[in-house]
Amino acid sequence: MELINPNPTVYLSQVDEMPLRLRPLDEPEEDEPEPVDSREVFQHLRHINDPEHPLTLEQLHVMELNNVEVDDACNRVVVRFTPTIPHCSMATLIGLSIRVKLLRSLPRRFKVDVLISPGTHQSEDAGACLFFDHAHMSVMWLLSKPLVV
Repeated sequence: MELINPNPTVYLSQVDEMPLRLRPLDEPEEDEPEPVDSREVFQHLRHINDPEHPLTLEQLHVMELNNVEVDDACNRVVVRFTPTIPHCSMATLIGLSIRVKLLRSLPRRFKVDVLISPGTHQSEDAGACLFFDHAHMSVMWLLSKPLVV
């Protein structure tokens, strides 16, 4: 298979690691929810692997802390990511991976929006629509489950 971006630029981490709060999916919401901030959301996303290279989204600067917005009071998370090249065919897969990771990691009270950073991809508008498409989300959910025969 020919790589789309054979020589990506690799960056050092600019954000210190912090322990993650793991929340079981079946755990009911607490009466007094714990606050969530952009650093916590970034911690969940920083180690997602790029689908094309053995590197993380953070190492490729696809995912950066300053592109994560959390409004804890309004229960909303907005994440913008930057594909490594403007014609990256993996942008849809990266966006869906980010969305699924957040839906599995954050409390259910959060509405999650995943967007391509403006001006960084030739079809950013089409990708944004796809990240919210329930059919694609269902497929991603099914693919993440173990096969039962």
